[in-house]
Amino acid sequence: MASSGSGYDLSASTFSPDGRIFQVEYASKAVENGGTVVGIKASDGVVLGVSKPVLHKMIVASTGSYKRIHNIDVHAGIASTGFLPDARVLVGRAVDEAVDWQQNFGSKIPPHILADRLGHYVHYFTLHGALRPFGAACVLGAYDQEEKKYGLYMVETNGAAYSYYGVATGKGKQAAKTELEKLDLHREPCTSAEAVKHIAKILTMLHNENKDNEGKPLELEISWVCEESGHKHAGVPKETIKAAMTWAKEQLEDEDDDGDEMEEG
Repeated sequence: MASSGSGYDLSASTFSPDGRIFQVEYASKAVENGGTVVGIKASDGVVLGVSKPVLHKMIVASTGSYKRIHNIDVHAGIASTGFLPDARVLVGRAVDEAVDWQQNFGSKIPPHILADRLGHYVHYFTLHGALRPFGAACVLGAYDQEEKKYGLYMVETNGAAYSYYGVATGKGKQAAKTELEKLDLHREPCTSAEAVKHIAKILTMLHNENKDNEGKPLELEISWVCEESGHKHAGVPKETIKAAMTWAKEQLEDEDDDGDEMEEG
């Protein structure tokens, strides 16, 4: 069986003998080189967080073109990572889908339909030799006004769209997933305020563990759709993020001290 892409990675429409599509796998690698995205479905909302890699010290990371979290509609937002221009195309498509649903049905698009439609669009780009897969992944958080509940979804590079209690993608996603699993979100959902703290802690931990980030500031974007925001997608207030960052650093320092004491013991 072929385990390398030689001869089978020239087109996204070609399977290798062992059933792999290498172009899609390469797109996933592009996502892993981007900033980390973490999403948590809380008891009273959904929280999205992104760490933005500062590629050059002269970049102004707060500019609109550097944004990683976007409004799709009043009730929905998307956090993206990977190849940024590709991510912007997906954001534009999601906005179009939300507008189309509003015009046709007179209501806000439900989260699961928005995720499915965006997934179908991404999947289409893996079916034709004249196209290439998107080198970006999106995490969607939204409020279903009909069902009166929140939804957290991730659209992967192959077009798969799944619902999650907690999800992570991008650089360091495996370590982030491990931290999310420790929270037991499927058994005891946390509040949105607590989710902001957990996301700040996870992203801070990953930033500190990456040697490439040494001396570089941590740039975070965090948004939520929750009861506190009136079921609308909005950025978390700066004061709340600042407090969460302070809490996260204290927690990580305490954990380091506990680890040192265990080693000495």
